[in-house]
Amino acid sequence: MTLRPLALVAGALVATTVLAGCAVVDDVRDRVQARPSVAVTPQPPPSGTQGLGRFYGQQLDWKDCSGAECAQLTVPVDYQDPSGSTIEISVLRVPARKASKRIGSLVVNPGGPGGSGVDYARAADFIVGKGVRDAYDIVGFDPRGVGRSAPVDCLTDAQLDGFLASDPTPDDTAEEQAFAAAAASFAQACGTNAAKLLPHVSTEDAARDMDVLRAALGEKKLTYLGKSYGTFLGATYADLFPQQVGRFVLDGVVAPDLTSEEINLGQAEGFELATRSFAAYCVKEGDCPLGTSVDAVMENLRSFLKKVDTTPVPKTGDATVPALTEGWASLGIAAAMYDQGAWRTLMDAMTNALAGDGTALMQLADQYADRNPGGGYAGNIMEVIYAVNCLDKPESSSLSERETMADAAAAKAPTWGRYLAWSSLPCGFWPVKATGEPHEVTAAGAEPIVVIGTTRDPATPYAWSVRLHDQLAKASLITFDGDGHTAYTRSNACVDGAVDTWYLKGALPKDGLRC
Repeated sequence: MTLRPLALVAGALVATTVLAGCAVVDDVRDRVQARPSVAVTPQPPPSGTQGLGRFYGQQLDWKDCSGAECAQLTVPVDYQDPSGSTIEISVLRVPARKASKRIGSLVVNPGGPGGSGVDYARAADFIVGKGVRDAYDIVGFDPRGVGRSAPVDCLTDAQLDGFLASDPTPDDTAEEQAFAAAAASFAQACGTNAAKLLPHVSTEDAARDMDVLRAALGEKKLTYLGKSYGTFLGATYADLFPQQVGRFVLDGVVAPDLTSEEINLGQAEGFELATRSFAAYCVKEGDCPLGTSVDAVMENLRSFLKKVDTTPVPKTGDATVPALTEGWASLGIAAAMYDQGAWRTLMDAMTNALAGDGTALMQLADQYADRNPGGGYAGNIMEVIYAVNCLDKPESSSLSERETMADAAAAKAPTWGRYLAWSSLPCGFWPVKATGEPHEVTAAGAEPIVVIGTTRDPATPYAWSVRLHDQLAKASLITFDGDGHTAYTRSNACVDGAVDTWYLKGALPKDGLRC
């Protein structure tokens, strides 16, 4: 997608798909009756967290929230200055369905950075197994800068539309300069409009907030489900607070020691592999609009993107989007790679787009960007993703270096390589210096951590799950041989059974389990 790392949005897309694609969710939301709140004793701060007693000692004031429970968690803006300014973190809890079987709280994060944990927890019936849903309060929070938690807001909706529509694969010096100008303008707008919080929205900051939440929930150890970027957040937490790690599941891994260049290249290869799987499906269906062989589908898909780079599709079905550009088209195609259930939709969308009607492809792009058809954004993921990533990992603004990376990526991933290589350029112009560096995570002293990798995951390549598993002091790897992004509660009973047993009985899945 235009100017942004594809993979790290993935989990949020899954959450959005669940909420948008299941009309029954709103009905479920109205049916669920919040149980009486369980009395909790806030936990003291871990050693080495001086000056944070008032945050760790806070009592959450839970209020009814359409059948769930909502509260605000107070945290310091700057953990190095806990006596300074504070912000409120929005938290939502869906109580365990069977109070007699209640084990505790399960904190969830869908990814991003920028995915709403509040919305994800709201879909509790769909994101965990039935037994887990019965026994755990499902708790989600919007990380700092996200959604309802002091949101980072850099651009107007119209400006963000323009940013996402821009050319994501510059072909010559003039286009590179235009791309760099757009990237720099975006970065400057964030520096101007989100100046107070912008230096304090790193993954480490969010992990520290998560430990304050753990204490406020009355949990001595954190039980956690992180998907996509949520695995980066979970691994960071485990490294900071190993003694507080309970039953952890990290599904669709972003390993913290990956450099930005490695992420871009890995995602490009992952999306290339996933797109070839889509191509095989398209051919097998017999009415594929892109060709009768996998190679032909891939070549024609690239030809389509090249054509819309110069001649956008004139019909989008959205008065606020005058034409389907390469930027919007790439978003729509990428969106369908996250779940093979969307492949038929993409086939139909491509049939229409090739005939001059980009409406269906634009709808997929809207879903990816958390954008409302007709204009306006339901969340701020497309802005906060940069705010977090640019703090977590340093980037260069050199266009010559970017050209070299793009050439290398295109050699390995002809469809997605240049797109992904250029995607993180705004971080090269970021107004706040990166506070993080790629680093290995061992989480020495923590309980074993369950890591899940999907072999043809487009957004978080399987190799990244193996990479983190091998670094962790204690871990168990589950391999799902399949398509789509992440595995738990998506399509495989073997994965679901192993994870549910871990959460419910503390029985660690066999390391190396293949599903």
